[in-house]
Amino acid sequence: MLNIISLGAGVQSSTMALMAAHGEIEPMPDCAIFADTQSEPAHIYDFLDFLETKLPFPVHRVTAGSIHNDILEAVKERHSRLDQPPFFLSGGGMLWRKCTKNYKIIPIEREVRRLLGVEKGKHVPKGTMVGQWIGISCDEAVRMKPSRHKWCRHRWPLIEKGMHRHHCLDWLRRNGYPIAKKSACTFCPYHDDATWRDMKINDIGSFEAAVEIDEAIRQGMAMSDQRRELFLHRSGRPLKDVDFSNLEDLGQLNMFNNECEGMCGV
Repeated sequence: MLNIISLGAGVQSSTMALMAAHGEIEPMPDCAIFADTQSEPAHIYDFLDFLETKLPFPVHRVTAGSIHNDILEAVKERHSRLDQPPFFLSGGGMLWRKCTKNYKIIPIEREVRRLLGVEKGKHVPKGTMVGQWIGISCDEAVRMKPSRHKWCRHRWPLIEKGMHRHHCLDWLRRNGYPIAKKSACTFCPYHDDATWRDMKINDIGSFEAAVEIDEAIRQGMAMSDQRRELFLHRSGRPLKDVDFSNLEDLGQLNMFNNECEGMCGV
């Protein structure tokens, strides 16, 4: 069986990978695969570089292109994108999320097929199995989903060990590792206000990239209802105008957090 880690370089998947490196999760993975949207904040790429120096197995970086640039192009050409993020709609509601599949799941599956030596469209030989490890912890168990392929078996090692996110943080500290931040695109609508504020203060470049997307999508891509505007922030206000200076719910779990099919945010 080929054992691979779906690596997002966030807290959970990084802890899982490092635990495997320590021999605390077996067997030793054959590799980790990082699906790069080319739109992650700089700290994710920095942490990924660090991880590669600590893992005894290779990390394969794959990509379907820059989702940031693709969105800007979609707005410019006034056409809808099959890989749209779940932007907020004026008047309430969100667009249906399709970005995770096209920028995370499909690139990883393509790399797995390459490792197996099976071309796109060809059947995976009978008896060939892949174990795909996903960094979901017990507090996110609702995100567990089986693979859509018979030849791939999803595994959730952190749940097997009864670990919550705080256990991952404790493990990283106990073993002398730096703490990763959540992995997500700079403009992900699932960011809570604490994340937006941290980005605005400590990662101005990423915040400006998010504002660029927010301003570009205002009139939407080609939608059936042109009266609905699109926003990154759930308040339905331009991101650049939202006041993050007085947050009352920093310690509360955002209802929209941790929503990316077990692939983003881990």
